[in-house]
Amino acid sequence: MSNADMTREKVCATLFWSFFKIGAFTFGGGYAMLPLIQRDMIERHGWINEEDMLDIIAIAECTPGPIAINSATFVGYRCAGFWGALCATLGVVLPSFVVILLISGILSAVSHLKVVQYAFMGIRAGVLAMILQALVSLYKKSAKGAMPYAIMALAMGTSLMGVSTPYILIAAALVGIACTMLAKRGNNR
Repeated sequence: MSNADMTREKVCATLFWSFFKIGAFTFGGGYAMLPLIQRDMIERHGWINEEDMLDIIAIAECTPGPIAINSATFVGYRCAGFWGALCATLGVVLPSFVVILLISGILSAVSHLKVVQYAFMGIRAGVLAMILQALVSLYKKSAKGAMPYAIMALAMGTSLMGVSTPYILIAAALVGIACTMLAKRGNNR
């Protein structure tokens, strides 16, 4: 069902519940949510396409705040303007807020139990698999070639050296722009 087939209120309600489910059933943060956002927003609702998803991730990374919240806000705004952004953002945030409130009181009392420690070890392994799945999916859709690989390698290297993410993203964007301009200039000759 497309946006045109739904009223703004229905779109907002669907955004809220879609992101509520994503927020409620995803462990590991925004990167672990990316495959679910991709499946729900692209495949199920058709609200965005694969290229939009790459743009969302790029913008969500470039802006302050968690990627899940930024992604929800961007998708919500794209689908239903301000109210869509508000509903999607509330939907993705509310489950974590409620869960943290409930768990924070209990976790300190049971964190010493081996079963709890093993459960968290398993959750971490599962989250890593979901992040790797998102990485492979993004890689398949990304530009290939010497320059993108060089930018990726430099970004990874500077990240491992402790350079702040916004600086890396700004530098990568500037290098990408410069390379594109140089390539266009070379093609015009």
